Amino acid sequence: MIRTAALAHIRDRRMLQTRSTGKTVFYMAGGKIDPGETPEMALHREIREELGVSTTAVSELGVFEAEAYGHAPGTQLHMTCFLGELTAEPQPSGEIAELRWFTLDEYATMSEVAPGSLLVFQRLHKLGLID
Repeated sequence: MIRTAALAHIRDRRMLQTRSTGKTVFYMAGGKIDPGETPEMALHREIREELGVSTTAVSELGVFEAEAYGHAPGTQLHMTCFLGELTAEPQPSGEIAELRWFTLDEYATMSEVAPGSLLVFQRLHKLGLID
C-alpha cells in the first residue's frame, strides 16, 4: 500500500492537478508520507517541493483509497486529502512539469486519469465546491 498526502486546491470552481516530468497523467499535488511524518507534515513538505509555495488554511477532506495508477496491478493507494490555500501563485518545480485546473467533467474525460484523483473530484463536486 502506498500512503500519500494530497492537496485539493480549488480556484474558480476547478481543482489543481500536476503532471510529473515524463508522465502523461495528472495527479493530485502531494506525495508519499515519509517515516515519522504525519499526513499533514508530508503535505506541507510536498507542496513546497512541487509547487514552490506554502499551504495555509489546511483542513482534512478525507481518506481516499483506490488502485495506485502507474504501479503494479493490485497496488493500493491510501491518500489523505486536505483542502487548502496557497501563499502565492504555484509554479511547477522539482519533478513537476505542468499544472492545470480541471472541473470534474474535464478531468473525467481525459484519456488517462488517476483513480484517487477522480474520487476527490467526485467528492468535491458532490459538495458543490467544483463544477
